[in-house]
Amino acid sequence: MKKIFAAFLLAGLAASAALVANGILPLTAASAAQGGIADNELDPAVWGKQYPDQYKLWKQTESPSPTGKSKYKRGSLTDRITYDKLSEFPYMALLFNGWGFGSEYNEPRGHAYMVRDQLEIDASRLKAGGVCLTCKTPYAPKLRKEMGAEYYKQPFHDVLNRIPEKNRTLGVACSDCHNNQDMSLRISRTFTLTPALKDIGKNSDKLTDKETQSVICAQCHVTYTIEKDKDMKSVGLFFPWQGSKWGNISIENIIKKIRRNPAYEEWKPGVTGYKLGYIRHPEFEMFSNNSIHWSAGVSCVDCHMPPTTVDGRSVTDHRVMSPLNNNMKACAQCHKQSPEWLWGQVIAIQDRVVSLMLRSGYATATVAKLLEQTHKLQAEGKQIDKNLYEKAKYYYIEAFYRCNFIGAENSVGFHNPTEALRILGDATAFATKAEALLRQALAQAGVNVPLKVDLELNKYLDNRGQKKLKFRPEQEFKDPTGVQINF
Repeated sequence: MKKIFAAFLLAGLAASAALVANGILPLTAASAAQGGIADNELDPAVWGKQYPDQYKLWKQTESPSPTGKSKYKRGSLTDRITYDKLSEFPYMALLFNGWGFGSEYNEPRGHAYMVRDQLEIDASRLKAGGVCLTCKTPYAPKLRKEMGAEYYKQPFHDVLNRIPEKNRTLGVACSDCHNNQDMSLRISRTFTLTPALKDIGKNSDKLTDKETQSVICAQCHVTYTIEKDKDMKSVGLFFPWQGSKWGNISIENIIKKIRRNPAYEEWKPGVTGYKLGYIRHPEFEMFSNNSIHWSAGVSCVDCHMPPTTVDGRSVTDHRVMSPLNNNMKACAQCHKQSPEWLWGQVIAIQDRVVSLMLRSGYATATVAKLLEQTHKLQAEGKQIDKNLYEKAKYYYIEAFYRCNFIGAENSVGFHNPTEALRILGDATAFATKAEALLRQALAQAGVNVPLKVDLELNKYLDNRGQKKLKFRPEQEFKDPTGVQINF
């Protein structure tokens, strides 16, 4: 692993110069001279008349990746198979039971499907209301401005139906990232990202070009917290970055923020009964937290939108995909090894992360089942040591959020391998401590806990949601190291 990281670091130090030489720059006013695009024009087809190369590539986000080789993120590899994340990682079905993500949780298929996936998924995933559209549609800023607080709390479909029918299922589009006059990159989600950057000491008006290339993605590839009123209606949305700083948005501070206010608790798990918050796709938080590539000056655009050729012209690739699904072309800008070698290094990192995901996830699920047993005994009048119980509860929630963070982050740890392994190691430690405390408390109450706790996974994996979804064993990821299989 040391050799892998050293290779990334040495090659990455030359990233900025090499990538500029390859044309990773925003479109300029000169390139827009052929004709302007009207203010508030959100239809990408109109933009495409001026920028046909970029539009043609953007349209390809609807198609499967051309050379898909991702082992763990398979949603974009085919339009015929839905990859069920709860079958891939069965412990998630237990941890998320009672929540929409515990009914149906699929691997994302790409930007073109952001709204379409929501329309097809279990209805329980839409209970939060219109707020769910904030990252899904280019119409979100306009809707937020027109509707005010009602944008957050009105039913999802009521807000969606305010979008022109032609573009109702439109995912990320040109206006999300570009200024219509000169094609420079711009922040469109000023109501979420701008205050979040301020919270970590960053002025959104004073970002470098490289920083801008990453924060544009950070408009949506972040975790967010939905604030609830007393009736559990959504009343706002923010990024829980308070207490962190630029280059170090930590899981510890995210958890502190969520745990600080009951209004940030969005759901109640069916197994433990505790009200909890939730962590969603925190790619920017993970990548920007002192990762090797971030420290070397690499941006999200460099890796996910490298130069490509259209009709003999070099343009930024607007297909937006994992380098694994593009024959490692993005990596080859800095790393001179073969695509096969580069692919092997990525998979080596992801294998280690998945191995620890399984260990920490099942350890946390075990604690959840012990808490369920404890609650049943308490309801029957059994006296359980309060101090031991409260400590176990605290540690369990710490473990849960860490498992949630890594499970929701879409790089399977590659965006920041050392941080991913640290977080999962801490999750395992918290879960192990919680289990020990509960076993002690239950033993004191005269309850014999078996060495291996029955997780009853079939209860959570089968007959999920309105579709009565079943466990798909052929999609399950087993521990690449074989360690978890023996537990």
